Amino acid sequence: MTNNVLTADVTTKVNLVKNIANKTRGPYTPEKYGSVIIPMAIIRRFDCILAEKNEQISKLLELFSKNKQLTDTQIEQAVLKQFGVPFYNKKCVTLEQLVGDSDNINSNFLEFIKSYSPSVQEILKDLQFREEVEFMIKKGILFEVVKAFSEVDFHPNTTSPMAMGYIFEEIIRTYKANAEAGDHYTPREVIELCVQLMMSENIDNFKKEGKILRVYDGCCGTGGMLTTLKRKLEDILGDNYSDDKVKLYGQDVNPEAYAICCAEMLMLGEDVKNIREGNTLVEDQFPGEKFDLLITNPPFGVEWKTERAKVLAELKSPNNRFVAGTPRVSDGQLLFLQNLLAKAEDEARVAIILNGSPLFSGDAGSGESEIRRYVLENHLLEAIIALPDQMFYNTGIFTYIWILSKNPNPSRKNKIQLINAVDFFVPQKPKSLGNKRKFIDDESREKIIELYKAFDKADPEYSKIFDADDFGYTKVTIERPLYDEKGDKVIKRGKLQVDTSKRDTEQIPLKKDIEEYIKEEVLPFGSDAFADRSKDKIGYEIPFTRYFYKYTPPKKSEELMKEILENEESIDGVLKAVFE
Repeated sequence: MTNNVLTADVTTKVNLVKNIANKTRGPYTPEKYGSVIIPMAIIRRFDCILAEKNEQISKLLELFSKNKQLTDTQIEQAVLKQFGVPFYNKKCVTLEQLVGDSDNINSNFLEFIKSYSPSVQEILKDLQFREEVEFMIKKGILFEVVKAFSEVDFHPNTTSPMAMGYIFEEIIRTYKANAEAGDHYTPREVIELCVQLMMSENIDNFKKEGKILRVYDGCCGTGGMLTTLKRKLEDILGDNYSDDKVKLYGQDVNPEAYAICCAEMLMLGEDVKNIREGNTLVEDQFPGEKFDLLITNPPFGVEWKTERAKVLAELKSPNNRFVAGTPRVSDGQLLFLQNLLAKAEDEARVAIILNGSPLFSGDAGSGESEIRRYVLENHLLEAIIALPDQMFYNTGIFTYIWILSKNPNPSRKNKIQLINAVDFFVPQKPKSLGNKRKFIDDESREKIIELYKAFDKADPEYSKIFDADDFGYTKVTIERPLYDEKGDKVIKRGKLQVDTSKRDTEQIPLKKDIEEYIKEEVLPFGSDAFADRSKDKIGYEIPFTRYFYKYTPPKKSEELMKEILENEESIDGVLKAVFE
């Protein structure tokens, strides 16, 4: 599906769903629309999948009805084996057929949702949907809602998993008050880029016969990263790929996103038990487990104040996930990064999408700086790729892909590659999706991949190579003596007193000799200055933009004067027209 077709399809169907939401106005306030719209969208997705299989499933259920010992779960497995669908509805009817019997829609619909097989029942139970159906019956709006959804085409042949993911995510963003302000659902082309970057090096181990690839996302949302990654792996691994070779695991704190993720996994034939609900920072649902491919887009700039006590408690345990320390409570992105590293196998590949803050926030010795220090000094970071802005639905900020591994390719020699891909995009067409106005097309994605693969031979305009030490510095405190009224240095108890009002600090690169630096950069401006080395602190930051900054010389004075005169003439003409 092309970018244009995908955008048009998503926009059209999101608008249809929003129009349906308006039908609940009155009985429901806008912040409650999601309680109906989300489960109904899931049911309609299931309904479209089963529509063409209901007749055959009905015959199979009739055959099984004679065997009273078979459980519903066993019947689910039989339906999956015979028809390729891991769920069913005992009524074997569609929403269109239910709407056709409008006089009995209330009782029939309640029976309909009750007749889904166990896997679907678990999802609807988590969403507490039966209570919403009874409320709609009470308010007399159930028929209109069911009828409207029966007219929406969510069949996989016309609404791809990628498009369905966008639709679900837009519904959550629009209608759920508990969607975090920092949640930014990842564009599928960005996920594909992450997967290609991860799979560009050191993947021979993944191709071994019998090797099961365990894929993990600690902020899985509606499952877009997991499902897109699996589809992309099929392209990358080719003959080495099989569905049973890749197992997906995810966790998310948002109950609606979790339920949708379970629904998508169910439709793809994945084991829904591997998708779990809970706060990854304090309710790790996969303790001690390790994975081969780890990918996450954590919430940006969201505080973890309420989780702080439990995170600090985990720090005291021998196998805690946050060995490098904790960042400030206003932003938990670097905690999610550490979670991935803690769950990575020795040969694992890791990709995480972060905003700019984790690159440089925090002074020397701060939590953020110490986490960067841990990552860099242990040679866990391979590359950082700067993406264009306006890539996400609900934010226009710049974002960065970090590629990490515990055993980088030896040819990289423990170097860090920075790739500036902010100009690699085409306009989002036919129109923007929320704040998403840019799209990384296939050509742009291949350019980025080639830069990554070329490493130290890549075009230096877009790619630069660094040592870990290049990002480190020593924060040195510079003191000046305190003088008395006579101009003599003040000494008390044999100790020189310092003038705290003149205290300063210098960030001296790790590769620079500190004494030499002070001699060259400090003493010429204060010959009595000296460094208090007892206060030295090591810091790390990655000032990405600075490395790719291009100086633009100012315009010549003649050009500026010409522009000023032209503007004056233009203004004079306007004023003359106004007054005349």
